[in-house]
Amino acid sequence: MILVSSCLAGLEVRYNGSHSLDHKISKLIEENKAIPVCPELLGGFLTPREPAEIIGGNGEDVLDGKAKVVEKSGRDVTEQYIKGAYTTLKKAKDFNATVVVLKEYSPSCGSSMIYNGEFIGEKIAGNGVTTALLKRNGLRVISEEKLADNFDE
Repeated sequence: MILVSSCLAGLEVRYNGSHSLDHKISKLIEENKAIPVCPELLGGFLTPREPAEIIGGNGEDVLDGKAKVVEKSGRDVTEQYIKGAYTTLKKAKDFNATVVVLKEYSPSCGSSMIYNGEFIGEKIAGNGVTTALLKRNGLRVISEEKLADNFDE
């Protein structure tokens, strides 16, 4: 089974109430090969919500207590991001997920790039909180941008 970011499945769960529909993902769901999950909703957030970025590092640093996730207004939401990551890990184990496809650039789901924590649209190399936790637990995580490289049409 494949776990996928809910926003990539077309669900309007992104921070601004939008989605990031990926037709390859929706096809996998239609074929019952994938299950959508949103770590941020699992962490207790609602849609829409304020944008958030990792300050002081990346997802690994958040898990290690060296960085935090903060909303644009300055509210620390690290605890919710960590809760969402652990709930997503549980779902991945429950469904025996072999791979997890997550939305690039997200503070939860980014798997190679995240925003730099300054809310200016600049990106840096790094994992989001959920991606970091899943990888630490031996799961294969890729972004929707790498999907075509990893699966047949």
